[in-house]
Amino acid sequence: MQPQIIPNISVDCVIFGFDFNTKSLNVLLIERFLKSEVSKEPLVNDYVLTGYHTLENETIDETASRVLKELTGLDNLYKKQFKVFGDPNRLMNERDIIWAKNQNFNQRTITIAYYFLLQTHEVNLETTKGKVQWFPINNLPALGFDHKTIINEAYADLKEKSMYKPIIFELLPDKFTIKELQDTYESILGTEIDNRNFRRKLITKKFIVKLDEKQVGTSKKPSNLFMFSEAIYQKAYTESYLINI
Repeated sequence: MQPQIIPNISVDCVIFGFDFNTKSLNVLLIERFLKSEVSKEPLVNDYVLTGYHTLENETIDETASRVLKELTGLDNLYKKQFKVFGDPNRLMNERDIIWAKNQNFNQRTITIAYYFLLQTHEVNLETTKGKVQWFPINNLPALGFDHKTIINEAYADLKEKSMYKPIIFELLPDKFTIKELQDTYESILGTEIDNRNFRRKLITKKFIVKLDEKQVGTSKKPSNLFMFSEAIYQKAYTESYLINI
């Protein structure tokens, strides 16, 4: 017997991805489209976060992991539960009412929101369910439900946490350059950072380890590669800024 959904409890997932080509922080969104059976005109045409109802036999964390894996095929990624959204009017926009009726959704649904961190190239858009697309955090399309609010809340939490927790390294490869680290910080914080000060401050952090390796496949002078050491970080960890920018 298939486990039943809990009709008024759902999980919504904000999937953040850093794109090294465009140097931008992006959000993975799914196209939501519905047309009239009579006129064939679009009734709903926007984008939403990936999410689903919680099943009776799973925890909220398990729902979030399942939703991510069903969409992207990925698991064991950094995830953060950051807020519960339970406004009684959160699904009462005209488009949302039409969609909810078509999908037999409970309009009084409470959602627990998570965000995940990865690199955009890790998601194969050709194998995902539905029409899925990355959008820059500062150039989002029309969004359904209260998903713009959810994304904004997730982004605010990410910006705050990235200043004093090492979550930024979840958006980077295992080996990275200082410039790549700076680009990632700038994309999250939405501001330019002085290159010399950034490099000077980062080099003093013992948990950012310089490797005896350089970049490959670049037309410019190859830069040194570094790695983040979780072990060193945990030993030296204090609840303070990773870097003052």
